[in-house]
Amino acid sequence: MADLTAITAAGTGGIGVILPDEVSSNRYVDFDAPNLSTALSDAGLLPTDLNVQNALGVDATEISIAQGDIASGDKVLIMDPLDATTGITIESDAAKAGVGVVDYDRLTVGGSAKYYVSFNNVAVGTLIGQGELACITAYKIKKPLVYVMNGSTSTDNNAVLFAKGYDAVLNAKGYKASVGGTGNSKTINETGTGTWTPATALTDFQGAYSKNPKIDAVVTPNDENAAPIISYLQKKGLKPDKIPFTGQDATLTGFQNIISGYQCGTVYKPIWQEAQAAAALAIYMRAGKTPPAALVNGTTSDPTTKRAVPSVLLKASWVTATKIQSTVIANGVINAVALCTNVKPKVSGDSKLPTYKADCKKDKIS
Repeated sequence: MADLTAITAAGTGGIGVILPDEVSSNRYVDFDAPNLSTALSDAGLLPTDLNVQNALGVDATEISIAQGDIASGDKVLIMDPLDATTGITIESDAAKAGVGVVDYDRLTVGGSAKYYVSFNNVAVGTLIGQGELACITAYKIKKPLVYVMNGSTSTDNNAVLFAKGYDAVLNAKGYKASVGGTGNSKTINETGTGTWTPATALTDFQGAYSKNPKIDAVVTPNDENAAPIISYLQKKGLKPDKIPFTGQDATLTGFQNIISGYQCGTVYKPIWQEAQAAAALAIYMRAGKTPPAALVNGTTSDPTTKRAVPSVLLKASWVTATKIQSTVIANGVINAVALCTNVKPKVSGDSKLPTYKADCKKDKIS
């Protein structure tokens, strides 16, 4: 990011960052906000030109934040829309004021953002589906009955793309999986539009489980949705390595469930890469310059407008207990002491990050 200081100096005005909520995933508080702030600061943006805010899950608040940023003279918005309607409203207001927008993490379907930054979300869904199948085998489940949950597919294009990925993987193995579908003898599909709200996900699962107590594998779209369901089943006597849950966002809670044997893995998305890409695009836009082709590595089709949105699409990975050390611990995303409270930290050289112990999997963290 320090290489962009000359581009930053060539531009004027502020950059507003608008994140959606603190409930669907703790990533927005723990990772996105600090990483975006650091990336823009490292690029030379002054603190007075940077404003990072969270809409706290309220559409009207997200719109109000955007209107305030525009009124204060910001030249670019980095915005993760709560839903398409909210995103379209913000992007329409921004366009009228000559303010550029970068869609961050979620595409505003039907919107007009100049760029989109995210991970390849169909590939993320594919990792979830492949992870579930691998864990069914690892848990030695002979005839699994899989409950397939999903995110809020009526409002979130990411949830549609995730489902497209894991549905294809499951269907190829004889499961009948589709958002809003009826399933088959091997699959139960979540009815309705899905949710990113953990409490609602738990209620949905409880309804399905009361009707189908033989459910013994669950596709959950992220760690936060999986966590309350796992806790609910633990209270009912669930033992480790019995019902594989999937996840996404590589949260501390998710990894605690993974090393305890209650969640089989999670999709790890290096958020700092996403934050740096969005920050770089915003810096170029602020200066009225075209970002390099090496940065904008693809396009994303808007299913409503059919517009090919120039995009930065990053790569995610599936992380199980055996890969924690080489990924999230090595990258400093998860602290081993926080993850495994019974592990005495070992500090090497100047590093303040404790060494992750493989036998942490034996700790029954709940």
